[in-house]
Amino acid sequence: MKTWKTLVPASAILAVGALFGPGAGADVDPQLPAYKTVSGVSGNLSSIGSDTTNNLMQFWAEGFNGLYPNVNLQIEGKGSSTAPPALIEGTANFGPMSREMKAEEISKFEAKFGYKPTSIKSSLDALAVYVHKDNPIPQLTLAQVDAMFSSTRKGGAPSDLTTWGQLGLTGEWANKPISLYGRNSASGTYGYFKEHVLAKGDYKATVKEQPGSAAVVQGVSADLGGCGYSGVGYKTSGVRAVPIVGKDGKPYEATDENVYSGKYGISRALLVYFNRAPGQALPPSTKEFLLYILSKEGQQVVAKDGYVPLVATVAAEERKKVE
Repeated sequence: MKTWKTLVPASAILAVGALFGPGAGADVDPQLPAYKTVSGVSGNLSSIGSDTTNNLMQFWAEGFNGLYPNVNLQIEGKGSSTAPPALIEGTANFGPMSREMKAEEISKFEAKFGYKPTSIKSSLDALAVYVHKDNPIPQLTLAQVDAMFSSTRKGGAPSDLTTWGQLGLTGEWANKPISLYGRNSASGTYGYFKEHVLAKGDYKATVKEQPGSAAVVQGVSADLGGCGYSGVGYKTSGVRAVPIVGKDGKPYEATDENVYSGKYGISRALLVYFNRAPGQALPPSTKEFLLYILSKEGQQVVAKDGYVPLVATVAAEERKKVE
């Protein structure tokens, strides 16, 4: 039976190790409020930013449009680094990002408007390390993943890892090269992986950079020796997410429960940034879309898309930023 426990304040959600919540699956916290429609919501909205959240934004837009047929939301997901300029230039109402804004991005926004951008945590993500579905590798440590993807090995591995045999596979796998797939530098996932897995080290030149998360997964699914990283929501039948060894030395799969407990070591919050002047209310369409994301219906979309929904206590803290 799934249980729902009290969480730490939302300000600590990025420290996922402090969180507790439901097990894996498509259920959401029953304490999440149902979304209630209001009058006077119409017009055009635009979202520019993260590729990781691109499908989420599309599904949220479809659900929202079903409630408000006179709202048109255009979505572009080419990478998190495209969100801050779009918000600054006023070409987007929403800037979804799979990482936090950098200090220089916040400074540019503040220089334009005189205040900082606001963000909500829309969901959680387990950043998965994918291999081909037929690859029998049982688990990986973060140090091993670093030694596979990085030329600098700041994770502490004693030597470079270039074949699956070096990771213990035998037979036909012993001499099979590790074929690497990743994202480009515009991606928040690229930046998160570089910081949290490569310890801010350098990627190998042999990593095949892909324009989107789906392309990473597709590349690995078509390459028997392939290995790549992407949000857990992009998993397909052609790949397998390898369990990652935690701080306690035990392997953990990329499940909801292991994200909430912090046992899965490469988890993150998926953010949506927006422009809200201090003391001023948001335009109705902007406000209601954000509230829809944070509702039971919005978080059911998160679960169905393969990501990790927020619990009610955290969603309530995020709604305060909107209301």
